[in-house]
Amino acid sequence: MKQLVVGLNGLTLGALYFLVASGFTLIFGLMRTVNLAHGSLYLFGGYLGWSAAERTGNWVVGLAAGALGMGVVGVVVQQGLLRRIQGQDLRESLVTIGLSIVAADLLLAHYGGLTYSFSPPERIHGATDLRIASVIYPTYRLFVLGLAAAVGIGLWLLLNRTRLGIIVRAAIDDRAMVAALGINIQVIFALLFALGSMLAGLAGVAGGSALSLSTGEDQRYLLASLIVVIIGGMGSLEGAAIGALLVGLVEQYGLFYAPYYSATITVALMVAVLAIRPQGLRGRPA
Repeated sequence: MKQLVVGLNGLTLGALYFLVASGFTLIFGLMRTVNLAHGSLYLFGGYLGWSAAERTGNWVVGLAAGALGMGVVGVVVQQGLLRRIQGQDLRESLVTIGLSIVAADLLLAHYGGLTYSFSPPERIHGATDLRIASVIYPTYRLFVLGLAAAVGIGLWLLLNRTRLGIIVRAAIDDRAMVAALGINIQVIFALLFALGSMLAGLAGVAGGSALSLSTGEDQRYLLASLIVVIIGGMGSLEGAAIGALLVGLVEQYGLFYAPYYSATITVALMVAVLAIRPQGLRGRPA
């Protein structure tokens, strides 16, 4: 029974990692834009959502505020800072690292070092009897699992079954050709960056409701996103989903069986995958 609960914890944690990493996959994996401030978008979105939910008393408003607010921030960052240095990996890394440091200090100054948590709506609060081995599991964690599945399906349909998705994939492979067809590449990339940032903000509210929000979590989720994308493969949404589930399960079972070595086990998983498939589980060979 304990192992089953640990497995469910791993699945729901993996779902949360996927919500964050799906946005990182769009920005880093597809656009090839190095955004090391992605964890800051998660934390900022969570704090913004908490503030909106506290003022309105409505969790859904907080969820929308966190997602939409980070979408706006993402457009500002992409157009104001990253557009001019597009394709320059080192400069993108340095700029976004600096941005994450500034954001972390500003958030710490405003919200302090306290831990914040949300109160989800009654419909998704409480516990659910799974009718399996007498397991009663938090309803909200199951909601996060369903939310991640819905986001994954929606993104897959967007990238593979819509005209916008076709343009995005074509622009990534050959920007000059797409631009020659009269399509504004910068608008497409701004929309994609905004979508990735919105997913980070959405994950911030979802994660703050499932667990909590506190300073330092931006680095945790940035690192988790990097590991997920590396394991899954650059630019692969399916790979991000598989990688997130693997990381979530390995992390939770590692905490259960070997708590002192759980972080090492997660890194060992990444090393093992890269040793067998350097491009990741679903990545394309270079």
